Amino acid sequence: MKVAVLMGGRSAEREISLKTGQGVARALRALGHETTSVDAADGALLPAGNEEAGARPIGAVAALPPRAQVGVVDVPAVRDADVVYVALHGTFGEDGRVQALLELAGKRYTGSGVLASALAMDKDMSKRVLADAGVPTPRWTVRRAGDPPDASDVAACGGLPVVVKPSEEGSSVALTIVERMDGLAPAFEEAALHGGVVLVEQYIPGRELTVAVLDDEALPVVEIRPKQGFYDYENKYTAGRTDYFCPADLPAATAGRVRELGLKAALALGCTGVSRTDFRLSPDGEAYCLEVNTIPGMTPTSLVPMAARAVGLSYEDVVARALLSATGANR
Repeated sequence: MKVAVLMGGRSAEREISLKTGQGVARALRALGHETTSVDAADGALLPAGNEEAGARPIGAVAALPPRAQVGVVDVPAVRDADVVYVALHGTFGEDGRVQALLELAGKRYTGSGVLASALAMDKDMSKRVLADAGVPTPRWTVRRAGDPPDASDVAACGGLPVVVKPSEEGSSVALTIVERMDGLAPAFEEAALHGGVVLVEQYIPGRELTVAVLDDEALPVVEIRPKQGFYDYENKYTAGRTDYFCPADLPAATAGRVRELGLKAALALGCTGVSRTDFRLSPDGEAYCLEVNTIPGMTPTSLVPMAARAVGLSYEDVVARALLSATGANR
């Protein structure tokens, strides 16, 4: 099968997307597929097996106008592919825009469709859907650039501390845990640089958990324990900075409940293929859904491959499942 892997892009998660894409492309080749790696930022072909090093730096692609991505669907490798494997993270890749381009071009692609991608990427809208579906999620308010949060937002979230983060970013980009009122404004200003819509959210103390979902199957729960601080961008993607436990050491009933909620959240948003649902488990054992990732990372430190190994699935098996979901027209 001819597969084009879209990676890189122009979001703040470009570097991680290149790592994910390189791993996915390597797995696809091992599975016997004719695979071409394409930078979604401008349609440039990337060297097989060395995609990460062969890509242009983020500064170069960030200077390109967003319309440069429109031509990606006309790149011969994409146009002639049987399936497009979407290995993008963040805006302009995980938010439904690339998915819409592929739909208009009549291309089959991996992962969730346009609506599910857009909903999951917009934390405000996704939390509305989750709450309506009966999936517990921390209380929240939304502010836009130029309209900073105040004491009323903190009160609506149950008081300090609160979490301030962009509404449409992933990988904990520009996320701040605010413990003092004088930290609210700078946290908001940093988050507002990433899309202009900012979420102020109730902070849930406790344990960090995640559930990988393959179509309608919830994998074992992974617990995440950063050695210092919280699970921010650096702790996520720097080897040795975080300890992981899979399956998580939880009572059977709690683990079952978290897996059930992980699957319920993914289905409520309409996710297909591979997704991942993140939770905080409070000291009283209540699981709160933070977000659903429609294109979770597939790097050496990523959580989906870790959860898959716990049930005997290899990295290549996960990639094959994602490809099967796309070819099986499950969207």
